[in-house]
Order: sequence, then C-alpha cells, then structure tokens
Amino acid sequence: MAGQSSSTSTATNIMLAIHEKKTTSLDLYRPLRNYISMFYSEREAQNLEDDLQTVKQYRSDLERQPDPSPTSRRDLLQKYFKALCLIETRFPISPDSDHINTVTFVWYDAFKQKQKASQQNIHLEKAAVLFNLGAVYSQMGLSFDRATVEGRRQAIHAFIAAAGSFAFLRDNAATKASMGTSTTVDLSVECVGMLERLMLAQAQECVFENTIAKGSTPGVCAKISRQVGLYYEEALAALNVASLKDHFDKGWIAHVQLKAALFYAEACYRYSLELHEKEEIAEEIARLKSASSTLAEVKKSSRGAAAQILDAISKLEANINRNLDRAVKENDRVYLMRVPSPSSLPPLPAFSMVKIMPMNEVLDASKEKMFASLVPDSSAKALSRYTEMVDDIIRTQAEKLQQGSELTRVRLKEMDLPDSILSLEGNFTLPTDLKEDVEAVQISGGPAGLEAELQQLMDLRRVNHELLVQTEELLQKEATEDAQFRSQFGTRWTRPQSSTLTKNLQDRLNRFAANLKQAADSDARIERSVRDHSALMSILDRRPIESALPTLARPIMSLDANEDAIVGALKQSLRQLETLGAQRAGLEDMLKEMKRKDDVLPKLMTSTGSYEDLFRKEIAKYDPIREDIAQNIEAQEQLLLQIQAQNEEFSAVFNLEDYKASREKCYKQIQAAIAKYREIKENINEGLKFYVTLQDAITNIKQQCSDFVMTRNIQCREMIEDVQRQMAGLSFQDRKNTGSYSYPAVNQPHQTPRSSSQPPSDPQNVPHPRSQTSYYQPHEQSTMPAYAHPPSPYTTPQQPPPYHIPPAPGAPYPPPQVQQPTSQEYGQPAYPGWRGPYYNAHGQQSGSLPRPPYTIPGPYPPHQGYYKQ
Repeated sequence: MAGQSSSTSTATNIMLAIHEKKTTSLDLYRPLRNYISMFYSEREAQNLEDDLQTVKQYRSDLERQPDPSPTSRRDLLQKYFKALCLIETRFPISPDSDHINTVTFVWYDAFKQKQKASQQNIHLEKAAVLFNLGAVYSQMGLSFDRATVEGRRQAIHAFIAAAGSFAFLRDNAATKASMGTSTTVDLSVECVGMLERLMLAQAQECVFENTIAKGSTPGVCAKISRQVGLYYEEALAALNVASLKDHFDKGWIAHVQLKAALFYAEACYRYSLELHEKEEIAEEIARLKSASSTLAEVKKSSRGAAAQILDAISKLEANINRNLDRAVKENDRVYLMRVPSPSSLPPLPAFSMVKIMPMNEVLDASKEKMFASLVPDSSAKALSRYTEMVDDIIRTQAEKLQQGSELTRVRLKEMDLPDSILSLEGNFTLPTDLKEDVEAVQISGGPAGLEAELQQLMDLRRVNHELLVQTEELLQKEATEDAQFRSQFGTRWTRPQSSTLTKNLQDRLNRFAANLKQAADSDARIERSVRDHSALMSILDRRPIESALPTLARPIMSLDANEDAIVGALKQSLRQLETLGAQRAGLEDMLKEMKRKDDVLPKLMTSTGSYEDLFRKEIAKYDPIREDIAQNIEAQEQLLLQIQAQNEEFSAVFNLEDYKASREKCYKQIQAAIAKYREIKENINEGLKFYVTLQDAITNIKQQCSDFVMTRNIQCREMIEDVQRQMAGLSFQDRKNTGSYSYPAVNQPHQTPRSSSQPPSDPQNVPHPRSQTSYYQPHEQSTMPAYAHPPSPYTTPQQPPPYHIPPAPGAPYPPPQVQQPTSQEYGQPAYPGWRGPYYNAHGQQSGSLPRPPYTIPGPYPPHQGYYKQ
C-alpha cells in the first residue's frame, strides 16, 4: 500500500498511495436499451444508441485499464461518474420486477481484496468510482518529483484533490453504498474519512518541505509542521476505531503513528529554536524534553515502519538532544530558570495551508447531454413546481418595482415636481393632453383661420342665392312669354297656364329661399360668436403656446439669499431619485434575464437527493437581487420624504401656491378657448356641408326648370303653327286630321309632339331643344342615389347619410358636380333618396314651417353651439 516518491533526498519523503478497487465484467448496454425500448419506444432507443455505446465503453475501459496512466484513469473515472449520475435519474436499478433487475455491481475491497460487495444498487458503483478517483489522485501526488518547487506544488494539488474525492464520497455516496448485507469496509464513512485526513496530512507535509526549502523562519516552520502532525494524529485516531483497527496492514498504522510523532517533535524542535533566540531557555528546555520523550516512546512500537522514517527520527532525535544539553548547561550557568513540566505548556501553534478541493463542480453532470431526451415524470413535475416558484418570485419583485415607479410618479405629481423647477428655469410645459389639443387647433388653422372659413360660408351662400335667382328667372321668363301668347291669341291659345304646372317647383324654390334666409341668420350668429370670443381664442395663436403661461419668478426681496441653495438641493435630490428609477429598470431587466437563463432541469435530472433541498439552493440565487430591490424601494421612500421637506421650503420661498393658481387659471383659459374654437369650427363645418348640399339640390332643380322651359318652348312652337294654320283658313278636314293639340295634365304621360319646319313666332325665346322628352315624364330610376354616401359610423341606420365633406378652406365654393337630372313629378324629392333640410315631403301639412338649416346629420354627435342666440 505504501510507495516512495521519485526523490529520496530526505528520509521524510516516504508517503502513502492507495490502490484502486477491482471489479468484475458487467454489461450495461443491453439492460438499459431494453428499458428504453419497453418504457419509451424503439425509436427512442435507436436515437440514444450513441449514448448507450458510450456508457458501454466507459465500463469496459474501467475493467480493462487500456491506459493505466493516472491522468487517463482520472479522466475516465470522472466521465463515468457523470454518466452514472444521469443513469441514476432515468433508469431504476433494483431487484423490483418493474425495474432493471438484471444488473448486479460487484466490487472488491481495496485493502482486503478477498472481500467483495455485490448489490443491485447503482450507489455501490458510484461509491466505488469515487474511491478509485481518490486513489488515482493519491498515486498522482506520489508520482511528482518533490525535490523541485513545481513538483511539490503539483503534489499538493493532487493530494487535496484526493482528499476532496474522499470527502465527496463520504458526504454523497458512502452511506447509500453501505445499505444492504453485502458491503466492504473501504467504502464506509469511517474509512473514507480517515483517508481524507491522511491525504490532507501528506499535502501539508509537502507544504512543510516547501517551507524548509525556502528557508522560512523557525516559527513559521513550527506552525506548519505542527499542522502536519495534527492531520496525522486525526488519521491515526480514525485507524484505531474498531471497524478499521484490524482491517489495515500494521505497516500503515505504524507509518501514520511515526509521522504524527515525527512532526510533533519537528514542531517542538523548530519552536525551541525561536525560543532560544528570545532567550526563553526554560520553555525551550521543556519543549525539547517533550519532543525527545515522544520520539523515544514511538520508537518502541515502530515494527513494520519504513527505514527512512526511522532514520529521520534518529537524526531529529540527535539534534533535539544536542540542543537540549546545550540549553540545560546555559540555564544552569547563566539563566537559572525553573523549567516547567511539558504537561503544563500551552499547545503549540498550528497553521493549515491546505484544504480539501471541492469536487461538486468537477463532478457536476447537469451540463452533460447524455440521455437528455429521457425526462421521467417525477422530474417534469418537479420542474413545473420549480418554475411556479420562480414565476412567483419574478412576479412579486416586478410588482414591487412597478409600484415603486408609480409611487414616485404620483408623489412627484402631488408636489408639482419637476414642473415647478422647470418653470423657474423658463422651461414651461403643458399637460400632454392639453398640448396635443392646442397643436391640433393650430394645425387646423387656429382662430386666425376662422375668418377665411367665414368668408367661404358667405361665398357659398352668395352662390346658392345666385343659382336660386337664376332658376326663378327661368320660370318667370317662361310664364311671361306664355301670358303674352295667351293675350295675343286669346281662346286659340289652349295649353295650360304655366302657374298651374310649376306650382310644385315654385313651392320648392320658396322653401329653398326660406332655408337660405335661415342660414344667413345662422351665419350671422357664427360671425358674432367669432367676434365676441376672438379675445378668448387669441391665446391659441401663441407660438409656442408655452409662452402664454405665467412664469415662476424669484422673490423680489431675499432675507438670507439662500434661494440658489434651496433649488440646488432639491434638484440634486431629484437627480438621485432619477438614478434610483434607472436602477429599478436595470433590476427588472436582470430579473427577466435570470429567469431566461434559469435552466434547472439538468440539475433535477442529476440530483440524487431531495428536490426540496435543490429548490432551496437554486431559489437562493435570487436572494441578492431581492435584497437589491428592497434596498432600492427603501432608499426611494427615504428620498421622497427628503424631497417633500425640500419642496415645502422651496414652495414657501418662491410663493409657489400663487404661481400654481395663476397657472391653473391659464390652463382653464386655454381649455375654454379650445372648447369655443371647436364649437365654432363645428358650426362652420355644418354650414359648409349645408351650403354644398343645397347647391347640389338647387343645381338639380335648375336643370329640371331648364328642361321644363325647353319643353314649353317646343309646345309653344307647335301651337303657333296650329294657330297660324287656323288663321290661314286651312280646311276643317286638315284640322280634323291633325286634331286640336292635346295638353296632358300634370303627372300624366306626355306624347311626343310632331315637329314642324315652321319657326316659332319668337325664335329668341325658344332654346335649341336638347330632348323631346317631357319635363314631367318619369325616367328610369337609378339603382344608387347620385348623392348617397355610406352612413357614418356615428349615426344610426334610420338617419339620412351625411352630405358632402366641406371643401378645403380658401376655395370660394366647391366645383359644381355633374349630376344626372332625374325628371319626375314636381312634388317628389329632387333625386332618389333625397332628404335634405329644405325638402318637404308630401305628407307634410300645408303651412308647416321648413326645417332650419345646419341640421344635417353629421358624423359627430350634434351640439347646440351653432344655434345659440
């Protein structure tokens, strides 16, 4: 079990290494593959073929040792242990019928190779691999040349790694591997604990060798040497327990016992050198006596010990006795001090320069991809629970951050910050919604643009009036001509009078005239409103609008001239508050990033302990950011209290209440101006829509009147021809054949009259005919009204659709729209679907007043502003 290093420069270089445990051949491939095929699918087994082959190769190399070098064995053992962690969480190996019960692990004791353990328990396999990993590290430590500084450094690293492997085995697998009837002593908690202390002792011994080589002071060498002895003493105590006392070779126990005594004596010797320099002769003598007696006692039970260690003890004993004789003589001759008994001395100081290497990261299998597609239900459920825990933390902390930001916004708004500071510096601001309303008014032309729109109203009214006058003149001219012919020809002029045929047209024209008169009154009210409220609305023409706001001025007289200090302190606090807000934004981003990267499934799949323990460990990583959030919220609350006090002082000095009152008054003035502007603007738009629609209707009836006049002229010409023939003495038979001219009554079909080459008596009054169709003959109705538009989404289906959109400001009136005239009875609407405000349906009672203008249903809810007196 013991071996020598490559250096034998000193007798103390003898150290112990541990042989690996042996095992029997085992096939893991077939049982694992059958389990996958049975409980998952054959396709899954095929997909995991590479992983199964890898496990098979690991186990085969473990048995055969194709490369016996320590570094290769170390790498193999680490890889195989990680694979075993992944197998443990996915493949249940036990004697149970529904588990993998065809796999039996067999391992022999490393110190008593005739003893073996045989279990259907993967923990035995894991424990044996960890034991062999510690053994390989011990062999690596013994292989380095400790005569060099680099060799000693590598040896120290190897021994503390061996100690870490045995400590990991003790804490994670030793107990589980010892459960059952078939066990071995080398995997017990007591044994691996003893091996851990032994490896630390040898690592500290390498540090001592390095300290001696560097020529350190006796005091330092004494502390390090004493710690070497303490580690050996702990290992010796473990070897003397009942379960281990008879299990190890006598040479092992003798080796550890001698090393413990040797380094205790070495510490006493080094410490005595320091005492001699301080002339503390009495304690020096006591320490040397203690060391000498310890060495003499241990030499009596040194059977089986290495000769090198005995030589080192003899040399050290000679040095101790020589110094002891010298010290006794000096004390007897010079110092005459009383020498204390060794038992009364305080313990020698010790200092450890080594500690076990943590193997958690080295042996962590959570990043391994082997068998990643196999996720047992237990792991999936545990993952779901952990995800809920994380989501709850993220949600709770995010709500705290958002509440903190909202609290800041509300508190600052209550204190009118930072607006009051900005006002003092001339940076005036309007509330966002109010500023947007003002910008919308200014984009639409503002109060200054209302004059142009009023002029557009007057232009459209004038155009409608002119069209109406022209239409009335057409009918009047035709009636005058008819009266002249009737007076000229007397009873021979038999066609109906114009007044009987144009009654409905005249009624409609009269209604249009009445509507125009009412519209003029409405225009006058709008014009009056613009004039009366021009001073109120003039504020909306200020650019920028902030120039209309009152200013926060410094006090006229200052008692202590500390205004700048007050403002500066408040601004500094506001900057700190802004910094806290930026920190909250960063913390929220960190929370989201932590959640995104928090992949706990691999750790769940490799965890062999309680899920609750793993959850507590993983959730704990959110504790620092939770503390940061709590500190941020607390700091903000304290800062807000400070800002409140500073703002009260600021308000008192700068008379902030009066400023707020004047500013609110200005806000209300702007709001009132916007409301009045919108009211007038809406009324003007209604007027524009009314005039545009009325213009279409008058144009339509004018076309009908033109058709009527043209038809009457054709009739006039034909009747003149008849009258002339009668007056020329035509035969009665001709008159009988031609017959008297038949004039259809209103609303009756009219036959197309015959044409004649004889010109009318007054050709100037007879326009060139455009159609031979009677003005009252109904045409085929269009399937779609000429002016109909889709109904506005803000109007009900029963309401008539809105009329034309108002023309762009600046145009005197919209361009005339070409319409298809619809000749029809003159008591009917001007065109199909027409329901204008100037139209009186047949069902309207005689004498009822026409509807007032500007009441055309529009796309917005109606308001009363236009009709205010």
